[in-house]
Amino acid sequence: MLPRLPLLRRTPPPEFLIFGTFVLLLVGGGAWWLLRGDVRGLLPGLGLLAAAIVLLDWRLVFYLFLFTLGFSHEFHLPGGLAMDVPSEPLMLVLLACVPLALLFRQQHLSAREWQHPLLLLLLLQLLWAGTSALTSVDAVKSVKFLLAKLWYLVPFVLGTLLLLRNPAHLWRLSGVYALSVCITVVYTAVRHAGMRFGFDAIHPALQPFYRNHVIYATVLALLLPYALYGARAATHWRVRRAWRVAVVVLLFGLLTSYTRASFLSLPAAAAFYLVLRWRQTRLMLATVVVAAVAAASYFAYQSNFMRYAPDFEQTVFNGHNFEKHLEATYELKDVSGMERLYRWVAAARMAHEKPWLGSGPSTFYPEYKRYTVKGFRTYVSNNPEHSTTHNYFLLLLAEQGVPGCGLFLLVVGTALLLVERLYHRSARPEHRRLVLAAGLSFFIIVFHLLLNELVEVDKIGSFFFVALAALVRLDVTIPEEAPQEA
Repeated sequence: MLPRLPLLRRTPPPEFLIFGTFVLLLVGGGAWWLLRGDVRGLLPGLGLLAAAIVLLDWRLVFYLFLFTLGFSHEFHLPGGLAMDVPSEPLMLVLLACVPLALLFRQQHLSAREWQHPLLLLLLLQLLWAGTSALTSVDAVKSVKFLLAKLWYLVPFVLGTLLLLRNPAHLWRLSGVYALSVCITVVYTAVRHAGMRFGFDAIHPALQPFYRNHVIYATVLALLLPYALYGARAATHWRVRRAWRVAVVVLLFGLLTSYTRASFLSLPAAAAFYLVLRWRQTRLMLATVVVAAVAAASYFAYQSNFMRYAPDFEQTVFNGHNFEKHLEATYELKDVSGMERLYRWVAAARMAHEKPWLGSGPSTFYPEYKRYTVKGFRTYVSNNPEHSTTHNYFLLLLAEQGVPGCGLFLLVVGTALLLVERLYHRSARPEHRRLVLAAGLSFFIIVFHLLLNELVEVDKIGSFFFVALAALVRLDVTIPEEAPQEA
């Protein structure tokens, strides 16, 4: 439950009336500009709203964002534009609120936080994306990507660090999001039940809150570690029961989502827990790197990848039968899997041609079509939804070159090693539970990135950066002390 924030407690009622009138005028004016189809008219109002909120308490906006995030959906605007409402407008407000809070010294970050390796790597990654944008094949798309990246880094890295002055507030933060997501799961389950929980019915059942079942299942999977360890950390029976109910709801939604990657992410997260418990994260990362290099060398040698080209006539989608869908997956006849190969080959060829700077951020579509190999084409290769590689690492390699992909790999590797270090450094069980909740959630998101590109999806990317910020906060907070078993 939200605490009574001191700044709001000192605000007299007349100021609330003035502020409320101000907000109503902004909302009315914003609606008028949206109807006209000119989003630029919203910017002055959002700036004024951000300044007014900073004078009260910007943390309310953060919690409002988290609660509405589960219900956020794409809203199409005139002129071919689209906006996730209400998440993206609130992210813009937070983009203004967090720097203003730092500027007016309402809150501050310590030098140790500013100089943390994870923050420095994220800054380097952003700077490299800007460097890659200088030679982009589509400068407008790349600049939009850089601006959108700021929407995530400022609110969800710096904002989370300011919000988690007490690391235990991570339970409150994740609990607000989990509440809204559980409501959407119940909504989806009711609609899905009316369609007899059919495999082909999950997509229409989860509309309008999720674009597809992959995003839906990934959100449920990433919240499960918070729910599991939140139940263990709760000191009040009602809170503990609420977290346990959330675990059941999230698991039910995940099982009825029919999403293979999300099913696999849970045992993979359990395996990672054993790896960090046994202090073998370095070995795991080294093994993954060696395996990736060996696989790339094998497929590149004398064009061995052509051996795995699909048969166009036999590549199918078993939309009415999940068992046949799984069977087609391991027989390499599933159209979604083969379409991934089609785009992975194109991404590899793009990276080979521009290995250092890539084609530029957010330019994979339609640039990749010049690099495709006809032998891997499937009947969905026209790609009307304009989707990309279905592998975030290859996407970065194609768009930002080897340095861009390498910096992201360093972020992931540094974060996973930090999870192991913090786990063994924690002497108090409550610290260890926080580390495991944030660390396992982060691992689950990274696992999904092997088959999808989700960091720029508001419902997932926000918690990708929240987890990183939580690990930084825990690294600063947890003292060097002799650990005990949780």
